[in-house]
Amino acid sequence: MAEATLTSEFPQPAGVARWAEAMARFAARLGAQGRRVVLVTSGGTKVPLEVRAVRFLDNFSSGRRGAASAEAFLAAGYGVIFLYRARSAFPFAHRFPPQTWLSALRPSGPARAGTLPLEAEEKALPGFAAALLSYQEAAVAGTFLAVEFTTLTDYLHLLQAAALALNPLGPSAMFYLAAAVSDFYVPVSEMPEHKIQSSAGPLQITMKMVPKMLSPLVKDWAPRAFIISFKLETDPSIVIDRAHTALEVYRHQVVVANVLDTRRSFVVIVRKDSETKLLLSEEEVERGIEIEQKIVENLQSQHTAFICDKN
Repeated sequence: MAEATLTSEFPQPAGVARWAEAMARFAARLGAQGRRVVLVTSGGTKVPLEVRAVRFLDNFSSGRRGAASAEAFLAAGYGVIFLYRARSAFPFAHRFPPQTWLSALRPSGPARAGTLPLEAEEKALPGFAAALLSYQEAAVAGTFLAVEFTTLTDYLHLLQAAALALNPLGPSAMFYLAAAVSDFYVPVSEMPEHKIQSSAGPLQITMKMVPKMLSPLVKDWAPRAFIISFKLETDPSIVIDRAHTALEVYRHQVVVANVLDTRRSFVVIVRKDSETKLLLSEEEVERGIEIEQKIVENLQSQHTAFICDKN
């Protein structure tokens, strides 16, 4: 049902076929090297309210968790396909917003032969050089592929394309579904073509539920892969139960459960028969350690066990 809805109600955007080919080549090349590959989804999805969209519904997701996690997976030796929302946080850059480096960088001399030498005091951009080198190493090694989306429709089609690209890798493929995907949408057939006019008065919108693509991902698109979803709640009393319910319904391997107010420092790794709490201490926070490092370390060991079991 979900896959049929994807085809009928979410017209395929331009460029998906090109990205599907790029992801398939990436996965095949790294798979031939014996490397594990993870799809990290990151950021929120925009839901247009008009065909020639001026207005959208959106959510708060900044993509920080996905960006930090992609860095940790690269450090752990994975190939990473980073499926991210346009203008959301990006690996190795999310700690350095433009306002920091615009004030810290300065020309160190006149431009020569098409180059512009720059310099900055190290204390003005702590960690910047290391982040830049890590990104460039991944680029040279060919272990990082960034794929951009904007709308819900973009995301759904690119997720399917990524799943089909990773499916041949079997259990060596991982899906780390950290994107905040919209739960509701307006079908194209029910959208006005032009901008909704405020002069028409108060606006009433009827939205449909977005089909849960986790089901065809687990059952059909990549049935042998190691799959992690996320469950974010504002009520800590229900988040663990909701995580277990998701595991029962979709039959994937892991849910990372977190609560809005504490998501930066505390999560629970929920499996069918276990719950593992991951917490950052005050000392770790002061040292700049991010919870995503602990999440990825935990999942890497679980992925190893999963591969051994499947093989």
